[in-house]
Amino acid sequence: MQPELIADYQCVVGEGPLWHPIEKKVYWTDIGTGRMFRYDPATGKHEQCYSGRPVGGYTIQADGSLLLFMDRGTIAIWRDGALTTVVEDIPDERETRFNDVFADTAGRVFCGTMPTKDRPGRLYRLDTNGKLTLLLEGIGCSNGMGLTPDRKGLYYTDSTAYTIYLFDYDQATGAISNQRVFVKHPESDGLPDGMTVDAAGNIWSAHWDGGALICYSPQGKEIQRVAFPVKKVSSVVFGGDDYMDMYVTTAGGDQKATDGEHAGALFRLRLGIKGVPEYYSRVAL
Repeated sequence: MQPELIADYQCVVGEGPLWHPIEKKVYWTDIGTGRMFRYDPATGKHEQCYSGRPVGGYTIQADGSLLLFMDRGTIAIWRDGALTTVVEDIPDERETRFNDVFADTAGRVFCGTMPTKDRPGRLYRLDTNGKLTLLLEGIGCSNGMGLTPDRKGLYYTDSTAYTIYLFDYDQATGAISNQRVFVKHPESDGLPDGMTVDAAGNIWSAHWDGGALICYSPQGKEIQRVAFPVKKVSSVVFGGDDYMDMYVTTAGGDQKATDGEHAGALFRLRLGIKGVPEYYSRVAL
């Protein structure tokens, strides 16, 4: 269960690993430095592919382009190196940025923002027609999301509350309701960050300052823990042709002395566990 080092770009806030099933590559972002990267497991080659404004999260569009969720509430399509704006900005988010995002079964995107100096973070839903709806307020740090296998529940992480919540989720409308605690972590586990759900319905949560991935059963019981040689484990996604490769981002590349020699690197795990494809976003220009 030793994590395999794939690429070390010394990411300050390495985040958002996402498997691109069309290109057969994994992408990830370094929010703090406005960079994005990609890795081709067929060739072993990796590269920086984007430099610009911070990208807090992103999804893969059905046509293969990337939908970027940036600072100031900006949302844009990134295709062949060119940006096309979908949402210029959100007035209430001009002092902050998006964080983790998640595309649902219909191609809508649930997108969280970081707190400002005056108020906590928020969760929005971007519909396929470009309409943006505010869903939640009062969030400490909006983070990892995923759906239950029956597509009737949405997991949602508030990192600074040390909590993953579970909502009822309506596939037809994208509405969420009936918020309850799925699991609340002790502070000694670090902050729950990005997450994904495997083919068996188990939840894999990355732990910032906890140095681990923690797997929970659908009942909220810890069933597995994988230690990493770095403190800030930030997110995880399944990829590869059979979705049995787990790609894990980490942070702290600017403080390797305290966070680990390979803090900020991308790692891979092969635990014999199968994942499921992430959904495409289908937001029309």
